[in-house]
Amino acid sequence: MLKSFNEIIEIAKGKNAIISLAGAEDIESLKAIKNVQDLGIKAILVGNKPIIEKHLQDLNLELPIEHAENEIEASEKAVKLVSSGKANVLMKGLVKTSTLLKAVLNKEWGLRTGNLLSHIALLETPGINRIIFVTDGGMIIKPDINQKIGIIKNAVSLAHKLGYETPKVALIAAVEVVNPDMPETMEAAIISKMADRGQIKGCKLDGPLGLDNALSIFAAEVKKVKGDVAGNADILVVPDIHSGNFLGKSAVYLANGEIAGIIMGASAPIIIVSRADTSKSKRNSIALAAAISK
Repeated sequence: MLKSFNEIIEIAKGKNAIISLAGAEDIESLKAIKNVQDLGIKAILVGNKPIIEKHLQDLNLELPIEHAENEIEASEKAVKLVSSGKANVLMKGLVKTSTLLKAVLNKEWGLRTGNLLSHIALLETPGINRIIFVTDGGMIIKPDINQKIGIIKNAVSLAHKLGYETPKVALIAAVEVVNPDMPETMEAAIISKMADRGQIKGCKLDGPLGLDNALSIFAAEVKKVKGDVAGNADILVVPDIHSGNFLGKSAVYLANGEIAGIIMGASAPIIIVSRADTSKSKRNSIALAAAISK
């Protein structure tokens, strides 16, 4: 069980990660790269060379550059650097997310594995004694059952790579009882039964669970919710992108927490940071990707 991002940062230090930055004209992304150089993380910059060189001079940085004329070329070159083994982490800079993901999913030279691509946020807040994974608040708008299973598998895979042997997964809904008028609870119950029968492996899974009794042993005891996951969840699987997005941002803006985000399901970790993210959040996200890089 991870208790803070400092533990992830320590893992990242020994990985010798190399980031391929698509659209490296973005000075905020370059600042984020500079902020992780003390971890031994390297980068190859892909984009408009004259603009990038000017930013590097302003930031007092020296990094290799691959010139690209436009964001399509930058995305393709950045992905090819990873698929060829010259880099092992992909990061979005000044390119559209859709353009970058189209390159990621290219059948010839992309990073596709056949798995669903999904977003996982890691949260560290003062009120919880452990890192909490939240998924999917960034990619799949309203996942169906099959997509939720893919989302779970990606989150469990990430947890395994970070040292969790059997992560505890909670399927979150507004209530912890099955209600036919609330489809989220029905789907959670179905997925929970699938896990009971061994169709979802590598984790302990339960649902539906409310947010309170998934995270708090006290709340679980008061509501008489029993099981290995109740009160001890590591991974929260939310019903849709809205609830995941709200939950992640509320941890930062209401609880003074820290956040990191990553896209899983490709053959290498993908970093897509928001320009509104703090420098600490960007550092956490890059460290997270580096920590699980091959």
